[in-house]
Amino acid sequence: MYGEYEAVIGLEIHAQMFTLAKCFSSASTNFGLGNNENVTEVCAGMPGTLPVLNKKAVELSVKTGLALNCDIQIYSVFDRKQYFYPDMPKGYQITQLEKPIALGGYVDFFLDGEKKRVHLERAHMEEDAGKSTHHGEYTLINLNRAGTPLLEIVSAPEMTTPKEAAAYAKAVRQILRYTEVCDGNLEEGSMRCDCNVSVRRKGEKELGTKVELKNINSFRFIEKAVEYEIHRQIDCIQSGEEIFQETRLYDSAKNKTFSMRKKEAANDYRYFPDPDLLPLILEQPWVDEIKKNLPEMPMEKQERFISDYSLSVSESDLLTGEKEFSDFYEDVVKICKNPKLAANWMMGEFLRLFNESKVEINQLPIGPEQLGKLIQMIDKKELSGKMAKEVFEKLWETGRDPQDLVKEMGMSQITDEDAILKIVRGVLDNNLKSVAEYKAGKEKLYGFFVGQVMKQTKGQANPEAVNKILKKELSK
Repeated sequence: MYGEYEAVIGLEIHAQMFTLAKCFSSASTNFGLGNNENVTEVCAGMPGTLPVLNKKAVELSVKTGLALNCDIQIYSVFDRKQYFYPDMPKGYQITQLEKPIALGGYVDFFLDGEKKRVHLERAHMEEDAGKSTHHGEYTLINLNRAGTPLLEIVSAPEMTTPKEAAAYAKAVRQILRYTEVCDGNLEEGSMRCDCNVSVRRKGEKELGTKVELKNINSFRFIEKAVEYEIHRQIDCIQSGEEIFQETRLYDSAKNKTFSMRKKEAANDYRYFPDPDLLPLILEQPWVDEIKKNLPEMPMEKQERFISDYSLSVSESDLLTGEKEFSDFYEDVVKICKNPKLAANWMMGEFLRLFNESKVEINQLPIGPEQLGKLIQMIDKKELSGKMAKEVFEKLWETGRDPQDLVKEMGMSQITDEDAILKIVRGVLDNNLKSVAEYKAGKEKLYGFFVGQVMKQTKGQANPEAVNKILKKELSK
């Protein structure tokens, strides 16, 4: 892909956890409040204030670590990372360096039909910084995000393509949403992604100089930014330029990365254990209880859909993208007992109208029971596919029982073969000239006969029965 070079990619994903209060203070985490409304003396770094750890943030960190197959550390420590920027007024960020809450782990996902695994180095708790907004000669500081609880998920540097990096990030987001730890909203900043990219010649063991691409806010931009950066670094090597260890930002309008600042090393941050926070010691039974209550993970569900329902990788991928969508599908299957037909409807007509509705799935007028009954009627040949689409449109609007709608709309499919035979014979008797031409070799007329039968029955004749009887009558 890159000639004699190869890329090495690692991702650092920062997930904002669903808590009502911040990580070390009682300030709200409500995204919609005005500037600097979510601020207490602790957030503002007032002298004499002390941090108090949010238990819910610890619980969600453990939950995520378990979902990511990490080893949860019973003993972990909070550290201070010296951070001299106005958006963190106390002059440091509380994080975890030497002893994080979760170590190791891995994330499985499908990429182009092939199962991939990316290993993790760690997942650690930390607090977010505030936000600086630059306006020419002055800068405004909003501390609403300062102290918001984050879990930083650090992958091993083992991905090799931008597409793999984007797929991995999507898989992590899916896990975060399934476990209800984070909404994964990249636009609002509740999930942010930093990409570490380096390039080396194929066959070399030593990693190249790492460049960090900061705060990329969409999966498409992850792919595009990493792709650009790989080519930029290859161009630097080929032209004899030095690649600096630095932080770069991605400009999506220009599809380019540009230097933000030289990357600091760990010792530049002067880490040391936070003297205001005791070591975090977890009780194993508490961790075990969280593990016991984990939901089925996306990859587990996808592989089960493939094996139990005979779905393809792409079908199972779409159906398990969101937990609520996959739950809806399984409820439909329980009623109609036809997983393949249910999948086709969920991915077709249902998904089309669902995307147009722009509401949550549990707010729709139609539920699994109605859709399941409709699919059951199709499966039993009581409705044709075309008729079912008309009924479904009404079903979507009203949420009524599909059987009542079918009766009201006069949509029941004609399956009585004697009744269909009578109609077929009438059509052939009224078109003797066309019948003679068909038998003389003009086979395209067959579609004409089918159309006439369907017209006579207002589209309600069972197509399979029509074809069977029509072929038999024409062969006489």
